[in-house]
Amino acid sequence: MSFVEMRVPTIGESINEVTLSRWLKEDGAMVRLDDPICEFESDKATLEFPSEAAGKLIHVAKEGDDLKIGDLVARIDTSVSAAAAPIAPAAASGQSEKPAETAAPAPASGSYAAGHPSPAAAKILKESGVPASQVEGTGRDGRITKEDAQKAAESKTVAPPPAPEPKAIPKPAAPATAFSRDEERKKMSRMRRTIAKRLVSAKNETAMLTTFNEVDLTEVMALREKYQERFTAKYGIKLGFMSLFAKACSRVLLEMPDVNARIEGEDIVYHQFVDISFAISTPNGLVVPPIRNVESLGFADIELQLKDLSTKARNGTLTLEEMTGGTFTITNGGVFGSLLSTPIINEPQSAILGMHAIKNRPIAVGDKVEIRPMMYLALSYDHRVIDGSTSVTFLVKVKELLEDPMALLLEL
Repeated sequence: MSFVEMRVPTIGESINEVTLSRWLKEDGAMVRLDDPICEFESDKATLEFPSEAAGKLIHVAKEGDDLKIGDLVARIDTSVSAAAAPIAPAAASGQSEKPAETAAPAPASGSYAAGHPSPAAAKILKESGVPASQVEGTGRDGRITKEDAQKAAESKTVAPPPAPEPKAIPKPAAPATAFSRDEERKKMSRMRRTIAKRLVSAKNETAMLTTFNEVDLTEVMALREKYQERFTAKYGIKLGFMSLFAKACSRVLLEMPDVNARIEGEDIVYHQFVDISFAISTPNGLVVPPIRNVESLGFADIELQLKDLSTKARNGTLTLEEMTGGTFTITNGGVFGSLLSTPIINEPQSAILGMHAIKNRPIAVGDKVEIRPMMYLALSYDHRVIDGSTSVTFLVKVKELLEDPMALLLEL
């Protein structure tokens, strides 16, 4: 027998350990060169691990195992001919066995990859409700790629929805047993463990304080209402609040470089650019991918990039590069109904802006009391880098730009 050992490859400079989150091929399955055999979950992203040879796959590690770089994952018996071996079942990739008529392309191409989605494509198809049997794969050996799945999902979105089926009455949750003392123990995912470590580190390693203010969004909402239809027609995306907040922050960050800096050893590193990280909630936890050079982007560019990052984050397809960097962070708890909070700094950055829910409240305007759409803003900052007066001034400047968006647009 001749074996090829599959070991955890070097993934990135800061990644020393990964978790084997899912096997994509069953133990004993026949694989071809470059076939994805499993998924690794790192601190920042989920990655496919391709086969380094063709042959019979022999599992060594188990799902859920924490593996260091260089640890043995699997062996491939290259003495077994893939062509002579029976076609491996598709159960490992989450696809049920197909009837003869849907599996017809596989024998013709000699590959069990035909008609089967990649892990990233499988997630997209599952979330969009598109069966893999209805998608034509353009990848190697007929495999359904992420792009194929995205096109299929978009086509379904555009197509008229089918007639709604009668909804089954949900069964009521089983009532808890009186005086129950039951517990359930579940291992934290690698992302959740990383989030926990980073949050504790931020609390322990920074001199974190939070300052608050409120902003009247009357003019911003009027601007959006007046130009929304034309903006959408031209750029194919709506003008949201996030791009306006991001542009206001980028403008003030360049004026006040302390808020856009970071500590590195005994030095303070000042950035002459603004890369804003946006907190995005996903089923696996919170991720904060950055949009780079926000100071040089238009509103539509920010909205389009943010939409793309949000889609990738929820599909688990963000790359390590897309997860790395950022000089300042914006988080919006308002989408979940938060009225006020104290966000935690995203190390090694020195500040984070928290947006919150917009609420109509009575506000004194001159000698009158008017109902205005108000939002509380919170700026958490590292007092080692940013003085109290600097943090307050930063928040006031952002507030002034949002309350007079024409000044922001005209760069006044």
